[in-house]
Amino acid sequence: MTTEQRIVEPRLLRGFRDYLPAQMNARQKMIATIRQVYERYGFLPLDTPAQEYRVTLMGYGEENTKQIFGFINPEEEDVALRFDLTVPLARVVAQYPDLPLPFRRYQVAPVWRADKPDPGRFREFLQFDLDSVGVSSNAADVEILCGMYDTLRALGIEHFKVRFSDRKVLNSLLDFAGIPREMAHGVFRVLDKLEKVGLENISAELTTGRTDVSGDKIPGLGLSAAAVDRIKEFLAMPRGKRKDVLADMSKLFARVPSAVEAVTELQFMCDALDSLAIPDEQVALDLSIARGLDYYTGPVFEAILTDAPEFGSVFGGGRYDGLVERFLGRKIPAVGASIGVDRLFAAMQKLGLVHLVPSTAQVLVTVMEPARMHDYLKLARMLRAEGINTELYLGEESGLGKQLQYANRLQIPVAIILGSDEFAANEVTVKDLLLGASLQDRKKNAKGKERDEYLVLSRKAQVKVAASECLACVREILSRPRPA
Repeated sequence: MTTEQRIVEPRLLRGFRDYLPAQMNARQKMIATIRQVYERYGFLPLDTPAQEYRVTLMGYGEENTKQIFGFINPEEEDVALRFDLTVPLARVVAQYPDLPLPFRRYQVAPVWRADKPDPGRFREFLQFDLDSVGVSSNAADVEILCGMYDTLRALGIEHFKVRFSDRKVLNSLLDFAGIPREMAHGVFRVLDKLEKVGLENISAELTTGRTDVSGDKIPGLGLSAAAVDRIKEFLAMPRGKRKDVLADMSKLFARVPSAVEAVTELQFMCDALDSLAIPDEQVALDLSIARGLDYYTGPVFEAILTDAPEFGSVFGGGRYDGLVERFLGRKIPAVGASIGVDRLFAAMQKLGLVHLVPSTAQVLVTVMEPARMHDYLKLARMLRAEGINTELYLGEESGLGKQLQYANRLQIPVAIILGSDEFAANEVTVKDLLLGASLQDRKKNAKGKERDEYLVLSRKAQVKVAASECLACVREILSRPRPA
């Protein structure tokens, strides 16, 4: 082998991954379920390019700017890969003035962030967004919350909590604690770490600073003890029913004029959720949320799976009334939320809510007589024309046993066997592979009544029928109930 022909080592870039067929099948089923919910709400599909001009993506916070994958394209233009789907949406709304408002869209697509790769953190990942643009009413915020709730339920997740608050609550907290508004970003960034590092460490970061577990020094914000006491008073408010949390906040901020708007917005949302019978246990008012500080101007939302809290927020968003302004010079109200598809998929896998099936085929047509390949091709085509996913075995193995092993490995439920005997009699043998596999364990210990049941089922596991009855037999087997 010459130098030019040397073997290239197959390897992945850091921060990227492959999804093999079993994972892709489950992932696509999950995406189809989410899409169904979004379309039930009337959201419309949208797609945008992976690349944007770099200037389009700039100006949305220091963290996002640092994570941009940028490069010069062949036309020597400064471009970048999108880091989310919301900024491209804002660009679309500004660029197409004929779009009817409100514009309600959903989009599922990959995004890229030049983040430090860690377990569970990748540089390319899939997001699935739903957004309402051009709606100032908080009814749109309620619909996003309901959409989050309905989506998680549709995915079969029982134990989750959607939490919501309002960015204006945090602004009122600054006024309550006597903290200048220009310190907002630093204060909220620290508060956002509350669940990760605890109240004591938060207090240290707000005042004199602290040393983290790695020995690194984290400088403090220099707030007064009185200001931190006010923040602690806010954080100590009990959590519970939405109306009780709102009443406690109203009482605490009774002398803070800026809190009136936040209370009004949250009151409307709480009343709407109550009228829709959305349970407090799964959609809760949580005033401690501090997320998306470079984006959000009003209500904010995030969802966690209570049985897998280590995955953090799997679904989050909020109101971003100022995002389109950068392109148009005027505000257009907007609200939305985004699922981190890969993170949610990983969490669902851990919880046993993902069924990995390595094939899309429902039937494998085995090939016992290669000289009659045209007949096998016709049979496979007939089944496909009837809407049945069918794979024709085209491998090198000629033995039936190896072909059935192939089908079992891919969890294909049905095999059709057509050999010389079947051709001569104008018949086919149809095998229920899932039932056959389940009978293997029963066979060893079957006695008495169990033995009789085994014999009945074994006769159903493999049947020989006339060629004209092949389709009906396949349909009957595919319709059989299977264990979950």
